[in-house]
Amino acid sequence: MPGKIRVVVVDDSALVRKLLTRMLESDPGIEVVATAPDPYVARDQIKRHDPDVITLDVEMPRMDGLTFLENLMRLRPMPVVMVSSLTHDGAKVTLQALELGAVDFVTKPAQQLSVKLQDYAAEVVSKVKAAARARVSSRETYSGEAREAFRQRVRESLREAGAYEARSTGGRQKVVAIGASTGGTEAIRRVLECLPPNAPPIIISQHIPASFSGPFAERLNGICSLTVREAENGVPLMPGHAYVAPGDYHLRLRRDGARLVCRLDQSATVNRHRPSVDVMFESVAQAAGSESVGVLLTGMGRDGAEGLLQMRKAGASTMVQDEASSTVWGMPGAAVQLGAAEEILGLEAIPARMLALAQGDTARPA
Repeated sequence: MPGKIRVVVVDDSALVRKLLTRMLESDPGIEVVATAPDPYVARDQIKRHDPDVITLDVEMPRMDGLTFLENLMRLRPMPVVMVSSLTHDGAKVTLQALELGAVDFVTKPAQQLSVKLQDYAAEVVSKVKAAARARVSSRETYSGEAREAFRQRVRESLREAGAYEARSTGGRQKVVAIGASTGGTEAIRRVLECLPPNAPPIIISQHIPASFSGPFAERLNGICSLTVREAENGVPLMPGHAYVAPGDYHLRLRRDGARLVCRLDQSATVNRHRPSVDVMFESVAQAAGSESVGVLLTGMGRDGAEGLLQMRKAGASTMVQDEASSTVWGMPGAAVQLGAAEEILGLEAIPARMLALAQGDTARPA
């Protein structure tokens, strides 16, 4: 029917194909036009039906999901939602898929059969709907050459801004708080990998499952000059370090004398998320106030918008990623509507501006 989001479900398990189809078609705005047990059948179904979104299993016979995704993004770029296992290896492969251009991922429904099946179905539907609205570029956007060109442009802007010097106010160094959701793993990577090893301490809340946050931090740590780790309860923030909220835990900032420390808890979800960006931003507003910088990147929904507004009211510098460079301009757009964002910047401009604000250079660039 006209107006429906047309989906092709690709998975080698007949049970998973049936479950995903039933879940997606429970929403009147979605139609599963075809299913496929492997990438070769999927290729023919995509040619035949020209879908708006595909869901893609990571591990399949005849051709693995990553190889198929890479070919798809080169020949016929389209929104892809990966279907991943909750294992450590599954997380690593899924993060690679996001680097190759997948919009988002959901975990295997077989992991959810005993509990919260209704919540899982709602997640699948919302992520497919968001993917249908997402900006998807050609494979060249995600190639090694494109990533290096992006880094070179950011490094040039950093050179023009001058070397970062860790300055403090009253013995306290500024802290940077970054929040993101859909498209955020790649946006965060692009920001962090350009920063110098003496960058200010950074805390990060990315909507991500518990089994994925560790591999995500490990992956960032392997490519960044910063030390990137999962946040631990009571750990003090240090310059040159970035702390990723563990999946299924809220990350809050607390003042301990002159130190800022990470606090983790499993209190109720906020905006249906744990970690929640709002929770983190609101804690930063209280603990650091004007000695902080808030950055809200690409993401679906509104999480982080209200928290960023609280940061701005507390005297923090705030910015959001612009619509043109966001995969989904939900969270940043909501922050703009609330008046929470002092600046709206393309992703390439964020690292240099973030460092400038962290060292007290608040004058707007010409």
